[in-house]
Amino acid sequence: MHTERALIRALLVDDHALFRESVAHALAGEPWLEVEHCASIREALTLLAERHFDIVLLDHDLGGERASQFLPAARQSGFEGRVLIVTAWVSDTEARRLLRQGVAGIFLKESPLGELSESIRTVAAGGTLPDRSSGGAGGAQESDPAVASAFTERQRKALRYVLEGLSNKEIAWRLQISESYVKSILQSLFQKTGVRTRGQLVRVAFEQYEDQL
Repeated sequence: MHTERALIRALLVDDHALFRESVAHALAGEPWLEVEHCASIREALTLLAERHFDIVLLDHDLGGERASQFLPAARQSGFEGRVLIVTAWVSDTEARRLLRQGVAGIFLKESPLGELSESIRTVAAGGTLPDRSSGGAGGAQESDPAVASAFTERQRKALRYVLEGLSNKEIAWRLQISESYVKSILQSLFQKTGVRTRGQLVRVAFEQYEDQL
């Protein structure tokens, strides 16, 4: 049954150079897999227009770009291959959005490299991965109001003030806490939403968490 495998051509899209170069180098040891890599959706779309890829391994957070921007643009440009999200973290809301868009699964970077290799083979063959992005099946979480509440009351208040354009000093005065505590709250918001900057936090809050503000 185990005949010579057809070559799978994969494109790894990740803005962390060390990660994508290391993973691409490690996966290159698979005789059935050929991997190219780039740092942005714009670069990826250019490469997809130039040559054929069977699967795109796409990070969720690409700095100024998000994974949800990729699939509509890729389909419009004629890409018919599979997409596997490879990310450190993604919110439940965004995971559901990506799955609705048609990604074949979400693979967490904390998993072993061997599992990524198997996942690539599964997805390239037309399969999908179980949703393990938040430790369970997305359908059960969608109806669970306790899971849907992503922020504490203090985080929610701080986030509202960020959306109003207030500085850390102004937020500290409004909440009657220290400015360093405000910075700590913002860091926790960055981690929960998977962003790196205040501007990204504002955008993601409006896109994914408007119902919780």
